[in-house]
Amino acid sequence: MIKTRLVKNKQTWEKFVLSQSEASFLHSWAWGRFQENVGNKIFRFGFFKGSILKGVFLLIKKRARRAVYLVCPGGPLIDWERPVFLEKFINQIKEIGQEENCFFVRVRPQLRDSLANQLLFKSKGFISAPMHLHAENTIQLELKQSEEALLKGMRKNTRYSIKKALKLGVQVVQSDQSEDVKALHRLQLETVKRSHFVPFSEEYFQKEFQAFSRDGKIKIFKSIYKNKVLAAALIIFYGREAVYHYAGSSSQLRQIPASYLLQWEAIKEAKRRGCQVYNFWGVAPLNNSHHRFAGVTLFKKGFGGQRVVYLHAQDLPLSYRYWPVYLFESLRSFYRGL
Repeated sequence: MIKTRLVKNKQTWEKFVLSQSEASFLHSWAWGRFQENVGNKIFRFGFFKGSILKGVFLLIKKRARRAVYLVCPGGPLIDWERPVFLEKFINQIKEIGQEENCFFVRVRPQLRDSLANQLLFKSKGFISAPMHLHAENTIQLELKQSEEALLKGMRKNTRYSIKKALKLGVQVVQSDQSEDVKALHRLQLETVKRSHFVPFSEEYFQKEFQAFSRDGKIKIFKSIYKNKVLAAALIIFYGREAVYHYAGSSSQLRQIPASYLLQWEAIKEAKRRGCQVYNFWGVAPLNNSHHRFAGVTLFKKGFGGQRVVYLHAQDLPLSYRYWPVYLFESLRSFYRGL
């Protein structure tokens, strides 16, 4: 008999999550801690057979002007071959959603996108969400190769840009200081002016950095040229993955390929830490040259790697109040070119 109950022990939670092949930082203890720090209520549930933990899921309660809802990012982490786990999961999220007066639950599981997985969720009452939930289209680079092989697998222009940055004297440094989170945020604001997306606040960056730095799982990488920071990125190291989560670059000296060398140094650090995959995070969907990520996708693809597409976020409506939200988000997604 499988039963669900709250998991309150960090070690128990982390040991299970890190044992999973599709473990994501989105289901880490630190991500839950971060969500609490930005004011969201969280629920860490486990599936138990007796005293043995067989699965977990993290739920985050979000409050927006348009709705109150639950999200489950990168989960649940369960045995998808056993239907009992999905049934227990759905029953539990419905119960919590109703208790918390939520309009809907949004789930983005660590399942590859396929017709079978789409139909599985549709058969359980889910509908395709009008908005994405975290990166669904990604580029992931296997790190088991040597550095020489990794360089050889890159696009010629990418290798040239790395060598050019080295020749020009660009230096990449790693930092775990909060002052450098400020530098990252300033550079992202410059990037926003060029690429026209909605940025996160500096406070948001700081709280995410604090949550993961407590366990030594996050670093700020900075590319410096003639004492000026031209690029910065926030890299999360969790389990088998290193994730290029946020970044920004200066609008000055655009001819200096600082971001290319930064990526290469982050990839090498991931290898040193024993990571098996370097996850470049969000890219544009295939055959969508007008997507707002089109430019950064070309940059990320230059480093090699394979496209990995996860199942699009799935919504479970809990109230008639969901439908105005669905309409609003559908229109916003259309006008933002998402």
